[in-house]
Amino acid sequence: MEINHNIKQLIQKFVLNQCSPEEIEELVRYFKKGRITDEFPQTEEVLGMLEKLPEMSDNDAQRIYDQIIRKAKSQEKPHKKTYFYKYAAVAAMLLMVFGGTYFYNSTNISLNNSGTVSAVPENAIILETAADKKLVLSEDGQLRLTDDKGEVIGSQKGNQLVYTSNEKRSGAIQYNTLSIPYGKRFSVQLSDGSSVTLNAGSSLRYPVNFSGANQREVFLTGEAFFKVVKDNKRPFFVKAEGLEVGVLGTEFNVSAYPEDATSKVVLVEGSVKLKADQKSTIMKPGELANLKRDNNALEIHKVDTNLYTIWMQGGLVFRNMSFEDILKKMERHYDVKIINNNKELATEKFNASFDEEPLIKILEYFKQTYGLSYTQKDDNTIIINSKQEK
Repeated sequence: MEINHNIKQLIQKFVLNQCSPEEIEELVRYFKKGRITDEFPQTEEVLGMLEKLPEMSDNDAQRIYDQIIRKAKSQEKPHKKTYFYKYAAVAAMLLMVFGGTYFYNSTNISLNNSGTVSAVPENAIILETAADKKLVLSEDGQLRLTDDKGEVIGSQKGNQLVYTSNEKRSGAIQYNTLSIPYGKRFSVQLSDGSSVTLNAGSSLRYPVNFSGANQREVFLTGEAFFKVVKDNKRPFFVKAEGLEVGVLGTEFNVSAYPEDATSKVVLVEGSVKLKADQKSTIMKPGELANLKRDNNALEIHKVDTNLYTIWMQGGLVFRNMSFEDILKKMERHYDVKIINNNKELATEKFNASFDEEPLIKILEYFKQTYGLSYTQKDDNTIIINSKQEK
């Protein structure tokens, strides 16, 4: 109980920005012990101790955080970042506990499960808010989403963001952007109930609320599967790399990575109006629309739609795909770098389907079937050998 009482006092002093360096050290040691234990005070207990905290909005929390960071920087000695990192670590932990979120800003600091400081990894899932804040999301996290006024607009539930509807909301439409790194997938349920599952290496810019708008519009880079809730008064539009997909209510997949030579739309259910350049067409279920970006040629074929949505279960499908594009797809899917020294193979096209398999198994398939030779340089780098190196 003595430890609990002391931690409560330190938390109170820290939030009021009154901790000495020695007391900061004590808080850091406490958090480094591991996950929050039973001796950590309940949120309600600490709120009762502090007169200001019951009214604390996320903006207030961010302001206090910024004050703490500025103080840490002002006391930082040249070439010594440890003191600043300790301030940032404790500030992030406290805001996570009391505010429901913590912010990733210019400090590039995050806090891992053991309470220690680490740089934000390059492969982090990032939510950029309308208030220009960048939040680092984990795939199994719990998070309260707020707008720039501190009002709750949704939450994170595991690997999905869920936004709440508020038809009374007024003012300019505010956008959030969700960015998914290579090797990961994530979902978002928009305020109208429509859901979007984002593939690796993709990002989606979308309104936090559709109230007051006469249409629903989102902007995609990469690949995503959409389940759009029907709304006859407000059509839904997806804009992505030369494509505009307009719907009322339907299920479809869009693949539009900037580095790919084509953009694709696969319609699973319902109907969509597809616009590309000066052309437009109405798609039917079971159709694939393929836009070649170099000449804006648009082709439509009947396909097995399951092949183009299997990525949501971790699978990979290559259909009449060049080896060069296959390597790009594998880089995104497995978060690896693949160096192709077999230039003659780059333009050859292949057909193959895989369930959720490790990368090496797919490379072995190409080795056994097509005589491919490769070298695994390390966990993150694969080299496709030239014919002379076989």
